[in-house]
Amino acid sequence: MAKASSRKARDETPEPSVTVTNTGNAEAAGDATAVTGYRGPAPETGHAPPAPVHLSRTGDATATNGATAISGYVHTLTVQQRPPQEPAPWPHQVGVIPPAAWSYQHRAETDRLYATADSGTTTVLTQLLTGMGGVGKTQLAADCARTAWNDDSAAGGLDVLVWVTASARSSIVTGYAQAGVELCRADPGDPEQAARSFLAWLTHKATTKPCRWLIVLDDVADPADLKGLWPPDSPHGRTLVTTRRRDAALAAHGRRTIEVGLFTEAEALTYLTASVTGHGHDESADELTALAEDLGHLPLALAQAAAYLIDTGETVAGYRELLADRTTTLADAAPDALPDDQALPLAAAWSLSIDRADALRPAGLARPMLALTALLDANGIPQDVLTSSPALAHLTAHRTGTGTGTGPEHAGQPEPVSARDAVRALSALHRLSLIDHDRDDPHRAVRVHQLIQRTTRDTLAPHQHDQAARTAADALIAAWPAIERDTALAQTFRANTTALAGHAEQALYRPDVHAVLYRTGRSLGTTGQVTAARDHFQHLTETTGDHLGEDHPDTLTTRGNLASWRGEAGDAAGAAGAFADLLADRIRVLGEDHPDTLTTWNNLASWRGRAGDAAGAAGAFADLLADRIRVLGEDHPDTLTTWNNLASWRGRAGDAAGAAG
Repeated sequence: MAKASSRKARDETPEPSVTVTNTGNAEAAGDATAVTGYRGPAPETGHAPPAPVHLSRTGDATATNGATAISGYVHTLTVQQRPPQEPAPWPHQVGVIPPAAWSYQHRAETDRLYATADSGTTTVLTQLLTGMGGVGKTQLAADCARTAWNDDSAAGGLDVLVWVTASARSSIVTGYAQAGVELCRADPGDPEQAARSFLAWLTHKATTKPCRWLIVLDDVADPADLKGLWPPDSPHGRTLVTTRRRDAALAAHGRRTIEVGLFTEAEALTYLTASVTGHGHDESADELTALAEDLGHLPLALAQAAAYLIDTGETVAGYRELLADRTTTLADAAPDALPDDQALPLAAAWSLSIDRADALRPAGLARPMLALTALLDANGIPQDVLTSSPALAHLTAHRTGTGTGTGPEHAGQPEPVSARDAVRALSALHRLSLIDHDRDDPHRAVRVHQLIQRTTRDTLAPHQHDQAARTAADALIAAWPAIERDTALAQTFRANTTALAGHAEQALYRPDVHAVLYRTGRSLGTTGQVTAARDHFQHLTETTGDHLGEDHPDTLTTRGNLASWRGEAGDAAGAAGAFADLLADRIRVLGEDHPDTLTTWNNLASWRGRAGDAAGAAGAFADLLADRIRVLGEDHPDTLTTWNNLASWRGRAGDAAGAAG
């Protein structure tokens, strides 16, 4: 009994626990499996682990090329080896070509694209479709890709088409890697190596069957993203790139650039007509043409406008009123659901481009520079305006992420922006297709699309908007030639002032009327456009009165300018009458001895004489002379000038003796 009892006791005693330490490293390559540590029961026994397992310092496990590496306890391990994937047969497409846009139409750029391809003389032809966001570069590339893919002729057909969304380097590598896996048995576990394998596979080899390929790199955001990733030269290959960038690095090595512009007026009308007709809209060609003009013939804007009209049932006239309403933003005119698989509403279409431009050297200046251009004439801004002292002060104060000087004299002050920095900021905006910067055109060096202007203004807080408007006005005054020898340049300055006045709203009237509004009127008059000058000051008088009140000094000054140009336009009697009314108001508001009152009296006397009342002019100058002497003294230049005028008009009135005396 004792013996049996002893045996039973031994059977019920649990096995000791297992402790595994210092098992070391395990490495595997190819399709192998590396295991370090306790792995559980052998598959053939199926026994459960007899006791708890404690692992410590089991080491590292490294596996490559699809292998499995394990460090630690594993109860069950199943490894399935994937057989090598056979290359896809030709013809083969990688990536998805965007569908054709609703109401897509043939454009002049399409013909240029094919003409450039057919005229190539090098072994490989790389074409760049460049232009601002929203002009339709992707749609042009997609049409080209579909046409080439569907061409089954021996001369024009494709064996391989690869469409890559190229907005970041990682997405380019991913697209190439997918092509490498599908076409040349590349390892999917190593995208970088798979991408390199694909590019090597594209290289023409005399001993292999030629492969006719087209690679489309859509929306390249940074030339650096393509470093080492450009498709190779091949007599059978072609690369098509769409990008907003206009860097020299992209156009190197014989790559050909095609600038994609806006719709023509005819193309825009055709597009809108095809888009909205049959959807409850029976709009006239004139209304559609006007809408296209409001949207600057930008394809993306037209597409989203058409979708908005259809979704909401709004009329074209109502939509144009929405666009013109300065209390709303461009985002308010976007449809709820974007058409044609578009990723962004119009208002956000240029946001990333602005961020990238602002990061280019000199960093932080592109955004504040764009704010100034957004308030001036879209059709052309003189470079001197944007490099003037007021503009440089604005860039210095509003530089994004402003840096400060290193010396003690700078002590927290932003480093001043130079004129050269300002020009480079314009170049950065040009490189991202946010503006067109032509240094060879002094009159209209900078052009910017009206919707980019609108979007930029929408991002400004009220105080930022008003400050930028006053700065733009200061910059115009600083750059405006004192003597206007170049009539075309003078017209450009006036056009910029008109545009600024329209965008600035009340900013040019608070706290006072900005001098640029007077300068514009004088510019019109001194270049012989006296009727236009009169009309300008008529409008300015009305708006100044509305903003500041009838008795504000600036309103009275504007009335004086209006009276003068009324006379210059041929109504001397009307000018004299206007000055008589103004004089009464000057005396009431400012007093008899105020300099502006005395100046008004002088102008009244002159225009009475020019209206044919020489005696009245002489009498007015006599009264003025007495006040000049009393206020200024006998020897003041203004007193002497008044004395001269009195003598002149006495003589014209027939009092030769009085004139001589």
